[in-house]
Amino acid sequence: MYKLNTVCFIGLGLIGGSMAKSIKQNNKDITIMAYSRTKSKLEMAQNEGIIDIILDDIDNSLSVCDLIVLCSPVSYNIDYLKQIKPFLKSNCIVTDVGSTKLGIHKAASALDMDEYFIGGHPMAGSERTGYENSNTHLLENSYYIITPSPKSNNENILFMNNLALSMGAIPLVLEYNEHDRVVAAISHLPHIIASGLVNIVEQSDSENETMKLVAAGGFKDITRIASASPIMWQQICATNTENIVSILNTYINYLKLISSQLSAGDFNAIHSFFENSKNYRDSIDNSSLGPIKKEYSIYMDIADKSGSISTVAVILAAKEISIKNIGIIHNREFEEGVLKIIFYDNEAFEHAVKVLEGHNYSLYKR
Repeated sequence: MYKLNTVCFIGLGLIGGSMAKSIKQNNKDITIMAYSRTKSKLEMAQNEGIIDIILDDIDNSLSVCDLIVLCSPVSYNIDYLKQIKPFLKSNCIVTDVGSTKLGIHKAASALDMDEYFIGGHPMAGSERTGYENSNTHLLENSYYIITPSPKSNNENILFMNNLALSMGAIPLVLEYNEHDRVVAAISHLPHIIASGLVNIVEQSDSENETMKLVAAGGFKDITRIASASPIMWQQICATNTENIVSILNTYINYLKLISSQLSAGDFNAIHSFFENSKNYRDSIDNSSLGPIKKEYSIYMDIADKSGSISTVAVILAAKEISIKNIGIIHNREFEEGVLKIIFYDNEAFEHAVKVLEGHNYSLYKR
């Protein structure tokens, strides 16, 4: 069985930092090295006891590593493949955490590194970035897609499978082209749609910004992912262009069909459109996290009087439940409850539900 004694992270942001924390928590005897252009984050990780060795360069220090995890943007990871190749021991596994796989698999093949490289994509994240926001449970209940290379052996694939399980993730082995096709539909297209909706509202709004004023509530929720890093999404579009264009054209044609049905007054077809989408969405499993991070939020009724919100906050604080965000919903056309509370994770969400229901508040859970 493949044994992990020494691992190196190249790049230590939100995902890399969370993986390092989880690995260290599970086995404190594992030596963790890290290299990053931002040395202050590495020093923070070392002070926390997560990183044992800070690397100043990509050099022969890597020759003892059993696992090297590339955690930089996709284009940088491809460059790092070239840099680390001379220092790999014969049984080292190299993986990455990038959200597109074709480019890095092609690079690994061109470098004759197929026997070392197994692609990885932990489908987890946060609106917040950087090592300082990493945590041991970020990957819990999220899919961890593993994309083997043509020369990957079963022992190494099993190791990656067990590594994902050890971090509380759900491993899923896919061929790398299939991975890119899947994420184009369920991750990349939704981000483009959300960003497009936001831009349409901005361009269509009046000078007094009435649309922006009433956007709080449903519109803001369905476009939440538009707040993600523009640089990251530029890179994703640049490295998965063919799949994104294909699914985007399918979506455009679908919108044209709906538009023609509306123009023709075919409201039976419009009913079928909404009915099918409702039935299919309701059939999607809620037990695991997909690529678009789940929001743990509740809506609740409160009296419109001074101190109502602070009372709720005090109740939760007394039980040491951390709140990510709290606020009044002014546009409740599609939402129940006047107050929306967002939590950092499912544990805090579930605890808050029990506490608030125990105080006889009426809750509407997402």
